[in-house]
Amino acid sequence: MHDLLRSVWDEPRPSRPPAHGWWDRALVVVLVAAALLEGALRPDMPWRVLGVAVTAGLAPLLLWRRSHPLLVFLVAWAVSSLVPLATGGEATETYTIVYALLLVYALFRWGSGREIVLGSLAALAKTVLWGVLGYTAAADVLPSLAVVCAAGALGTALRYRAGSRARELERARMLERESVARDLHDTVAHHVSAVAIRAQAGLAVAESRPGAAVEALTVVEAEASRALAEMRSMVRVLRRGRPADLEPSPGIGDLAALAGAEGPGPVVDVAVVGDVDGLSPSLGTAVYRLAQEAVTNARRHARGATRIDVRVEADDASVRLSVRDDGDTGSLRTAAPGYGLIGMAERADLLGGTCTAAPDPDGGWRVTAVMPRNGVGE
Repeated sequence: MHDLLRSVWDEPRPSRPPAHGWWDRALVVVLVAAALLEGALRPDMPWRVLGVAVTAGLAPLLLWRRSHPLLVFLVAWAVSSLVPLATGGEATETYTIVYALLLVYALFRWGSGREIVLGSLAALAKTVLWGVLGYTAAADVLPSLAVVCAAGALGTALRYRAGSRARELERARMLERESVARDLHDTVAHHVSAVAIRAQAGLAVAESRPGAAVEALTVVEAEASRALAEMRSMVRVLRRGRPADLEPSPGIGDLAALAGAEGPGPVVDVAVVGDVDGLSPSLGTAVYRLAQEAVTNARRHARGATRIDVRVEADDASVRLSVRDDGDTGSLRTAAPGYGLIGMAERADLLGGTCTAAPDPDGGWRVTAVMPRNGVGE
């Protein structure tokens, strides 16, 4: 139990809460207008002017409910607790003041563990105190607590749902980095093996054929430079220590296999334009992996698709991959990005490029990736 309480107390705030936007300001305007309208339509409301003033005056606190959840919660609870002292215990709350439940929700959604504990104690103290002083009927104490607890439970549920999705997205990114690391391991191992073989050959003929030794050193220099470039890419991947897959990594030359993929579904057409012979193995593998994932997604999710076009264009500066289908761009295709798309974007980013997926203006769905030809920049 002690560990549970300690974990709750030490719970940090969720990272990067959204800043208030125009919709938050619009909500405040609507609530202030609602409070004024309620005051005009309820002339029999006790302490009408005071009640409307408190309700309208506390509404702007909603603008800071995410960035300062405990502070705005305590201010609202303190003001609403002090009002009965000025009215002799007579109730002045308007119907519009129900927006205060948003402050309870925000406290549990965006506050830290200790902020939630302190705010909960303040809310409990106010409810019990009002019941003892007779400001709230005894029969209304438990229903009031139940409503407050429901708002807090909703905030807690959405807090942990968002946290769970964030962890899943990070896991997808880590798995993609791991895959990139295995691919890079293959290319680096290839270059290092070539360096070792050429160096051994140069040593063997150094005395009898000095020219051949110089030629071997030239090859060693070129292979070592390529290996260093690949190593710089590998360092960025944040590998987690799994053994690398030593099977050869696929490249652009393997894209033709996507066109011959067996199974039902749309026809896949592959076209490669430009000089791709000089691409680094890691870049070629990335293009293949991105195309493979995009084609797989199109086969699974492109409703009514009859064709998938895979096009690779290479120039002196970059390599551009475009995968387009002619399927229906319905709501299922425009939902929040899945883990596959997150992984594709992560792989492109690790190599200094970008990857986007969106409906195509001419119909269907298009995945576009652009990566620098010379690999990741310094």
